[in-house]
Amino acid sequence: MNNKLNKISELWLKLYPANEEEKLNELIDFLKSKKENMKYEPEDKFWYKKGLVYSTYVDLFAGNFEKMKEKLDYLSNLGVTILWLLPILESPMNDQGFDISDFYKVRDELGGNKSFFEFVELAHQKGIKILFDVAINHTSDKHPWFQDAKKSKNSRYRDYYIWSDTDKKYSQARLLFKGMVNSNWTYNPETDDYYFHRFYEIQPDLNYKNPEVLNEMIKIFTFWKQHGVDGFRMDAAPFLWKEEGTNCENLPQTHMILKIFRAALDYLKEGTALIAEANQPPKDVVDYFGESDECHVAYHFPVMPKIFLAIAEGNPEYIIETLSEKITPPVPKDCQWFVFLRCHDELTLEFVEPEERNKMLKYYLLDERWNFREGEGIAGRLYNQMNKDYKKVLLAYSVLFSLNGTPINYYGDEIAMENDEQFYKIMTEKIGYKDSRFFNRGPFNEEKMKKAILDPQSDSYKIYNSIRNLIEFKKGYTDIFSQEPVYENIEGVFKVSRNSENKSLIIYNNLTNKEKKVDDVILKPYEYKWVLD
Repeated sequence: MNNKLNKISELWLKLYPANEEEKLNELIDFLKSKKENMKYEPEDKFWYKKGLVYSTYVDLFAGNFEKMKEKLDYLSNLGVTILWLLPILESPMNDQGFDISDFYKVRDELGGNKSFFEFVELAHQKGIKILFDVAINHTSDKHPWFQDAKKSKNSRYRDYYIWSDTDKKYSQARLLFKGMVNSNWTYNPETDDYYFHRFYEIQPDLNYKNPEVLNEMIKIFTFWKQHGVDGFRMDAAPFLWKEEGTNCENLPQTHMILKIFRAALDYLKEGTALIAEANQPPKDVVDYFGESDECHVAYHFPVMPKIFLAIAEGNPEYIIETLSEKITPPVPKDCQWFVFLRCHDELTLEFVEPEERNKMLKYYLLDERWNFREGEGIAGRLYNQMNKDYKKVLLAYSVLFSLNGTPINYYGDEIAMENDEQFYKIMTEKIGYKDSRFFNRGPFNEEKMKKAILDPQSDSYKIYNSIRNLIEFKKGYTDIFSQEPVYENIEGVFKVSRNSENKSLIIYNNLTNKEKKVDDVILKPYEYKWVLD
């Protein structure tokens, strides 16, 4: 039997030792039946290590996939090589699409599956890879599985979810949505018991102790892989396996499940990237790479707030320390970090020290309504958080592009989009929670896009064109950026040096509000310079 199939069998039998071989055989037979039909394969299987990721909601960015086709030239001109589509699958949309009610269907208002498949093909022709979100930890409570499961203890899909007679089980599992959700358990009157959820009560957790759930998820991945999807951002990856007496995060069984996902997709054809959405300290996140046999990519959450803190205090040490080996261990050669300034969520303060959290709230919580999870995060657009100072916005981008990892641009940040008061009001009224993340989830601002292209005096133009130049530069010197960087703090200037065989690049980022002179390079306050030799 094929090595990948052997690996799946070996991991499976550790995960499900109790007479589940029939389900294992079903999975193996399924994979064998699909292997022949896998036509699409990216030319470069390490595509996720290069270029720029652009993250967006289809409905907010363009409306639907027909209109997304028209936006491909805009993305191409910016320098985008990877398009990360935030949730596009069927959903009641109570959590912006992370509450999935059909894993096989693109929402009708976005154009459905046919329009999406056409879009993927067109994006590939323009050299843009496509990845999208799959919430692998939970479903919507409107998913047919849950609708069936909640009716009776004898339901066909009952064991697809986690049930208990009390709300005391898994008591060490932390509340992830503090201030919005009071418990990880919700009462179900139809069966007089409770179901488990790590997020909103509308998102019941899947039960991976049932091997059918794992099989279903692999079938879902396979379906989209067949249709050309290049990668999957696996939302809430650390929470898959629950065990009494633990915090139900980062458990060994979770890693086994992810390794099975990887082996299955690699068996079908290599080149599909699995991205771990694991908001954890880097020493825990690197475990999600395994030995290049688990996830290809993970997000470096902790460096994000440190970039902001470094700029606020004019001190690169925050960044340098976070990227040092004692905090960020080396990753396997084939793996990659995704690094970012802002995303669809909050500027997370979950893993910074209490003293640093207080500083961040002082510097960046410019409006109390931006507060997320009782001080564990600050929502809002990059432009707003930088107090509409385009120089600081660009400095932050220069720092980001200086680092190891593939950078992400969150839609609209490249044109100085601002917090959307109207969208926040509409969405908080709709869902009944004051979720401050809706400030940074409004519709794409077409007027600012026009300014970014046509009005040299506007902040939109200055930010957009400077980002384009940085991306273009990085694309032109991929060999230099594949070299290990040296990070230094020289009197508040974050200096990043890289050398290839015949070139050297030094990036100077002046994080201070004073003029600095470093290596004969003069930098104005908050100025950056990239010097190629």
